[in-house]
Amino acid sequence: MGLRELITDVWSWLDYKPAVADPRRPGRNTWAELTRSWVPDEDLRRLAAYRLLAAYDSNQAGQLAAVTGDDEAGIERRELGDASKLVDTALGYLLGSQQVISVAGAEHTDDDPTAEVAAALAVQDKLRAWAEKEMLPLRLQQAERTAILLGDAVYTLAWDPAKGRVLLRTWDPGLYFPEWPEDGEQDGAEFPLRVHLAWELPEDKRRGLKARLRRVTYELGAIGPASRRGAAKDGNPAREYLYTDSGDPVLVTGDARNADTGLITRTYPWAPTRRSPWTCYLTDAEWDLDDLKYADLLYDLPMHKARYRVRADGEVLDRLDLMVDFIPVVHITNSIPASGEHWGKPSVATVLQALDELSATDTDSSGASATTGSPIIGLAGARLPIDRATGQPLPIKVRAGTVWQLNDNGRMDVLNTAAQLAELRARVDHILDRIAANSRLTAAGLGTLDPTALPSGYALQLALGPLDSLVAAMRLARSHKYVVLLRMVQRLHQAGQAEGWPAGESLPAQLMWGPHTPTDRAAVLDEVVKAIGAGVLSVETGVRMLIDAGYPIDDAQAEIERIQARAFDAAARLADATGDNAAVREYLGLPERSGEIPATPLIPVEERD
Repeated sequence: MGLRELITDVWSWLDYKPAVADPRRPGRNTWAELTRSWVPDEDLRRLAAYRLLAAYDSNQAGQLAAVTGDDEAGIERRELGDASKLVDTALGYLLGSQQVISVAGAEHTDDDPTAEVAAALAVQDKLRAWAEKEMLPLRLQQAERTAILLGDAVYTLAWDPAKGRVLLRTWDPGLYFPEWPEDGEQDGAEFPLRVHLAWELPEDKRRGLKARLRRVTYELGAIGPASRRGAAKDGNPAREYLYTDSGDPVLVTGDARNADTGLITRTYPWAPTRRSPWTCYLTDAEWDLDDLKYADLLYDLPMHKARYRVRADGEVLDRLDLMVDFIPVVHITNSIPASGEHWGKPSVATVLQALDELSATDTDSSGASATTGSPIIGLAGARLPIDRATGQPLPIKVRAGTVWQLNDNGRMDVLNTAAQLAELRARVDHILDRIAANSRLTAAGLGTLDPTALPSGYALQLALGPLDSLVAAMRLARSHKYVVLLRMVQRLHQAGQAEGWPAGESLPAQLMWGPHTPTDRAAVLDEVVKAIGAGVLSVETGVRMLIDAGYPIDDAQAEIERIQARAFDAAARLADATGDNAAVREYLGLPERSGEIPATPLIPVEERD
């Protein structure tokens, strides 16, 4: 069948799959739940790509091909976990040995830190304590594996008054639907003004509930009047806005209204000198699928048919004012999006066809190994046992100890398929090498390279060069997003008036990744010792290098203080250079010397003799 249309977009690498090239084509029952009337056409290819990639990860690509009609023999395909291995390997290199939250200015402190340094240290400690409570390493594993497999991942943040902290959750990107303005620039560095998380809820006959569509919406909008829980005409919960008898809006405490323009502004804790007219609204509602028409798309569902959900504290989630001027949703991309795009590219995208080739070769190899292990045997001139009932020769089987009597001219021929099996195994190795090269994970990174093939450590560094650039690009694509996420964590704690979180501008914090390849710790230690001894490297920088090399140093500043407390040679040089004993005692971490003359004990007269 000829190509009907050429589509070039973020998911063009999947166009060789007819089920993805045209998901709405009749007969594609696999995408029945994706082709609902509420799913926008512009998101259909993305959702189909997610489903296909998930099938590769769970060794179901052949089953999916059989269901969609792309390969009727797909059910017999052998899939041995190669796609999952690529994803897990890339995840391990991306995350590195550890992940640490670092606030600018908190690592280089002295015995008398300034107010700015003390504030940075306090925020860093609070962020690390929050990360431990929210199991940030676990959330990172969940989100980043999804991003590497599907190209995208989603975090949401929400203030929980009961726990007194911000909750971090990860979401399937197939539930994420950002809404961009039609006349706006869809750049990867921009943020949408409206975001939806939507999914279908199955029918529950026991509770008498029909199949429903649930949609959670975050939206930036102008600040409105104060509100409270009310009821709609049908009795369902709804939000009621408050006005005075004269028709003026009732304001939330701290808001101000311009009498001329009617604009309501608010001062947020992270910007005390600037008033903002924006806030984020949260809406969580359900619709019966039977009530939705074909024209009712996700972005413009009929609100008069919605049933708003109620939070545990009684708040109706109908444009609930979250008291923040940002949308607490962070979209992570696996790669740096192309200009004008905001979706990422999976790590297996460029080698997906090679994975198909590898699966087909494994299937052929499995068939060839069957004939090699149990070969086809041809007998000529053999005296075979006869079935007395039918008079026909009985079928024979090759078993250990079986003896056949042959005539004088009889012979036995064996079909040897070992050569074909060896060729198939060689092809498997060839495809694996291509996958390692084109995915940039390299044969050394995947562990398939023979160690004896590398004459030196420098040759190993060259072999890992593509992997280094791959990890650098993946971390670059995420760097700014985690800065934004940690900034949101600070501001949500401020908005919730959490204990110990001061008001003021949020401090820049970032997620530091550990080394992705093994480090020669002895060489790093020797380098640090020589550099500090020669005076070309500070102790602070040296300790940071040791932390990056994997040494078990939990607190850089505490480690520096312990080092200085035992650096008597350096203290002696400081005394010779300055002649200031107070500076020496401060360097060694000793208390200030008292200025009083110590009392001298006197020996009583009767004890002198």
